[in-house]
Amino acid sequence: METVKLAFEEFGNPDNRPLIILHGFFASSRNWRQIAQRLAARFHVYLPDLRNHGASPHHPLMDYPVMVADLLRFMDDNSLATAGLLGHSMGGKVAMWLALTHPDRVNKLIVADIAPVSYSHSFDNTVLALKALPLAEITNRKQAETLLAPHIPELGYRQFLLQNLILKDAKYCWRIDLDIFQRMASNIAAFPNADHLAPFTGHALFIAGADSDFVKPENIKSLFPAAAYNTIANAGHWLHVQQPDIFTALVEDFLVFE
Repeated sequence: METVKLAFEEFGNPDNRPLIILHGFFASSRNWRQIAQRLAARFHVYLPDLRNHGASPHHPLMDYPVMVADLLRFMDDNSLATAGLLGHSMGGKVAMWLALTHPDRVNKLIVADIAPVSYSHSFDNTVLALKALPLAEITNRKQAETLLAPHIPELGYRQFLLQNLILKDAKYCWRIDLDIFQRMASNIAAFPNADHLAPFTGHALFIAGADSDFVKPENIKSLFPAAAYNTIANAGHWLHVQQPDIFTALVEDFLVFE
């Protein structure tokens, strides 16, 4: 299995316990800097960009087994025999698959607003809307946001997606490869078949936004029988952005409790 070397940022004292935070689809390490800085007082926090995201290399294959292989390489390169894992959305699925396939490498597992199931939603409209932007005609980010609005009405989501739009040689271009995203999106919505794997019986915490419908407790227990489950009120899928204080407190309490 061909792996890529992940770009990453790190925060906190290297003598503290390691914590790896994994971002979601279309996101990158930058989306988690504020949370990482809060957690850095007690942990050595690593923020990798998963393949095809942020500053990490592009590769035509993107699914959970290969992303876990990348993450294992990352841990080996940084001499991390074990680490705490915190993953949101796609990153949560990467974290879960690592815990199920290499439980000895996971100290504690935190999964934010995602479950170990295959979802039916499609990213087609999002990818097609981004591909339709006339980049050669765009002179500023506000213009790009305005052009995207009819196709992606939610302002926060538009701004999140447009973090992938960068200025290079005085021209706007995509940091991500939208063709790869379009081809691989079904792998991201899915979750690998885990019927042949033993459940992960280590410490695990699932945190869901009360206004999100991504997580149902009954979808967790068969693979993560020891998992605790919490919801955050007045939060949806982007719970760490909408309720950062509550989210960070839940993460810290879980990680420091022996």
